[in-house]
Amino acid sequence: MVDRSTGVARAALIARHDRRGRLVWSLPKGHVEPGETPAEAAAREVEEETGIRGSVVAPLGTIDFWFVAEQRRVHKTVHHFLLLADGGELSDDDVEVVEVAWVPLDEVPDRLAYADERRLVAKVEGLLAEGDGRA
Repeated sequence: MVDRSTGVARAALIARHDRRGRLVWSLPKGHVEPGETPAEAAAREVEEETGIRGSVVAPLGTIDFWFVAEQRRVHKTVHHFLLLADGGELSDDDVEVVEVAWVPLDEVPDRLAYADERRLVAKVEGLLAEGDGRA
C-alpha cells in the first residue's frame, strides 16, 4: 500500500512477532477467500491489517515459502500487488498485527525483515513512474 498524498511516497507496513518473539516488519498479506481473485484478496487483507483502503495498480510478484505450524510443514504462495491508498485510517486493530506504520518508501527496504519482500518493493518506484510519471 502506497500513499502519495503528503508529497513523499510512503508505504503502510505491519509488524508481528515471529516464532522467537521478535518484532518483524513485513508487507500486509493474507489468504484468498472463496470467490475472490488474488488482487481482490490483497485489497481486502491490506485494509483488514492496516485500516487503509486501496486500489490495485499492478502486480508486484509472488513469494513461495514453507513454514512449520502445529508440527506440520505448510507451503504458502503469496501474490503481492501495488496498491494506492484511497482512504481509511491507519490502525493495528487486526489481532495478528502488533503495529502498523507509514514508512517513507526509501526507508522501507531497511525496515522489512524478509529479503523476498525487499526484492518486490524495489519494483514500486518504477511502477509508479510508469503509471503517471511521478514516483
